[in-house]
Amino acid sequence: MRNPFTKIRIFGGELVNELKKASWPDKIELRDSTLVVVIGIALLGVYVSVVDFSLFQIVNLLSSIARS
Repeated sequence: MRNPFTKIRIFGGELVNELKKASWPDKIELRDSTLVVVIGIALLGVYVSVVDFSLFQIVNLLSSIARS
């Protein structure tokens, strides 16, 4: 019977080899990428807020017209 931990050891070794092959960003690239993500999230948040507020006002207007 094979040792069940052999597959785990092989997987760990292959994982380390693949991680060594990967290209890792330097500090400047990481900072710039983070800045792009933060700005994108902020813009998306503003967009969703504006659309939500606008739709709320439209529904409010339509419901007040329907009540009249």
